[in-house]
Amino acid sequence: MAKIVNCWNEWDPLKRIVVGRPDGSCIAAPEPAWMYNCAAGGVGLGYSYHYPQEDIDAATEQQDVFIKMLEKRGIIVDRVFAHPALDDDRGYATPDWTQVNAQGVNNPRDMFLPVGNEIMEAPGSRRARFFEYMSMRPLFEQWIKEDPDFLWTAAPKPRMTNESYVPNYFWDYEYVWDDETKRKKLLNWDFHLTEKEPMWDAADACRAGKDFFWLCSSVTNRIGMEWVTRYLKTRGIRVHPVVLDTSHVPYYHPWHIDCGFLLLRPGLCMISNKKPIYSPEIMKLFKKNDWEIIETVNPVYHWKDKITMSSTPQGRGMDGPNWIAPNILSLDPNTVCMSDKETDFMAQLDKMGFEVVPVAYEKVYRFGGMIHCSTLDIYREGNLEDYFPNQ
Repeated sequence: MAKIVNCWNEWDPLKRIVVGRPDGSCIAAPEPAWMYNCAAGGVGLGYSYHYPQEDIDAATEQQDVFIKMLEKRGIIVDRVFAHPALDDDRGYATPDWTQVNAQGVNNPRDMFLPVGNEIMEAPGSRRARFFEYMSMRPLFEQWIKEDPDFLWTAAPKPRMTNESYVPNYFWDYEYVWDDETKRKKLLNWDFHLTEKEPMWDAADACRAGKDFFWLCSSVTNRIGMEWVTRYLKTRGIRVHPVVLDTSHVPYYHPWHIDCGFLLLRPGLCMISNKKPIYSPEIMKLFKKNDWEIIETVNPVYHWKDKITMSSTPQGRGMDGPNWIAPNILSLDPNTVCMSDKETDFMAQLDKMGFEVVPVAYEKVYRFGGMIHCSTLDIYREGNLEDYFPNQ
């Protein structure tokens, strides 16, 4: 029987990966956890939107080219399963709530966390993503039979009642709080989730062997951080909460660590120069273990997109540079895949000795994520190592 699942960090040589699908993706209907605003494209607050087939086809074409490149390098590529319900905007419900439609399955990184021979289903906070676990079920059902060491686990799924969300948060965020108040809440890890039940997104984690760095984001609450810290401790893994000061972008409602905090190989961390590490204990940990921290250059590609899951809360869409630029995928400690539009960042990595593989992926970003977001590394050659022995 083959060993299929093995992944301890972000940089060991990649041998197997899952890629998402844009099929059936929607700008999801409003819910207590989030409300999209693409007013510039005619999809304002309170509305949902099913992406047209031509947008899905354009994104699929770019993903197909990306996949062929990976396969030529000897990497096995699996795809997520897009449930037929995504295509007809079929509503769904639990005993506690009803949701008009689902977001989609383009970003498996968000909801699934590989830890060595284990993959965990995350207890995300979005009702529109509640059933996203189904996108990986056919693969898990296959792997549990073929890989004798594969552990398939799931954190307790949250009920997502109204008690799990701060009332009027997004109204206050847009129309009441000034920037100083928003920054204070950002640095105090004070967002729209209450502490009613554990919630966390897998894409808030950056793995480095025995140490996981976890963003104190708007989609991981404190009890969620505590739950995952206790769980991973049983596997000998230390979890380090990380606060990034994203107010310089400016953005006061951060999601996911892979847009500004990168561990590219042992001893090298890159951070966005507009998203500095605010947690002094993290800086001390890097210094004690002789890790170098390098700031990325500014993004240069001018994004223009009126209907996107990454639209501004004001509904203006994207019109200018975007700090998604550092969302890259390592193929090994010396090779990275990244957007072919970010020429300055590519040049920076090239000067640092990396082989840079440019990937056209801007059509995929409409569906909520770039290269790292829309992939999930399943097998990397390597074992559990301690890269931060000095704690």
